Amino acid sequence: MNGLKTVMLLAALTALFMGLGYTLGGQSGAVMALLFAAGMNLFTFWNADKIVLRMHKAREVDEASAPEFVRIVRELAARAQLPMPKVYVIDSPHPNAFATGRNPAHAAVAATTGLLSMLSRDEVAGVMAHELAHVKNRDTLIMTMTATIAGAISFLANFGLFFGGNSENRGNMLAMLLAVFVAPFAAMIVQLAISRTREYDADRGAAEISGNPRALASALAKLHEGARRVPNPVSMRNPAAASLYIVPSGTGRDSLFSTHPDTQNRIAALHAMADEFGLAAPPPVIDQARPRVSAVPSSRRRAASALDPLGRES
Repeated sequence: MNGLKTVMLLAALTALFMGLGYTLGGQSGAVMALLFAAGMNLFTFWNADKIVLRMHKAREVDEASAPEFVRIVRELAARAQLPMPKVYVIDSPHPNAFATGRNPAHAAVAATTGLLSMLSRDEVAGVMAHELAHVKNRDTLIMTMTATIAGAISFLANFGLFFGGNSENRGNMLAMLLAVFVAPFAAMIVQLAISRTREYDADRGAAEISGNPRALASALAKLHEGARRVPNPVSMRNPAAASLYIVPSGTGRDSLFSTHPDTQNRIAALHAMADEFGLAAPPPVIDQARPRVSAVPSSRRRAASALDPLGRES
């Protein structure tokens, strides 16, 4: 069912793109729009992960450079029955994370240094479980492709605003103006609707993968406040990137133009899942054989991170 919805939504955006091309350029404009959309989809399919990671200047890490973080991802990927994704760290104080890639076999997950220094090990595991749920649901490719087509619709609409249609359409200025202003707005609504729906699905998937929905709820609360206080230069330069993150850079409140559901609603849903699972208190997410973060004295716990969960590094 999720795959069918995806096909229908992408078909709707492509049809919208073709309709705008026809309004601005007649039959030839519709054909050109179709060819352009097909080319964009093909390019994005093969290069979505590279585009997003390069945009964030992410660096790949392994068990030698970030042992705890990579180990968290590896253990969660095994729980989710997914191939081990590539793991990246972004040197940024803005606390956030995302996943990308065209399918589970070519996936990557990334987190900022701001997130890793802010959250406990269980909370980082909850966040990574959320990103792996996106990978398992094949959301990563769809969101990138949808954002690409929506951006192209806006570009084509702006092109029509400045240059107008061909001689066959110049008499129908009302249709052209509707295409210019309504088409990009409709594309944006579809894009945001996809994003909000899939965040709830990924939260539930994370709860099932990690077995600890309360840890993800705690992480979302911290990230919501952190992302609100610390600006995200990437999303400021490229607003289309906002839908990739686990939490938005702004207020995170439900509205027509929000890229994510209300953070408090997500937290409430996760606590309801914990009750559904019969969890009275948050259990350790993974790796019970290792010392828990909670066993570390509070003076050291404040400095703990997923890269050094026991606070051993000065």
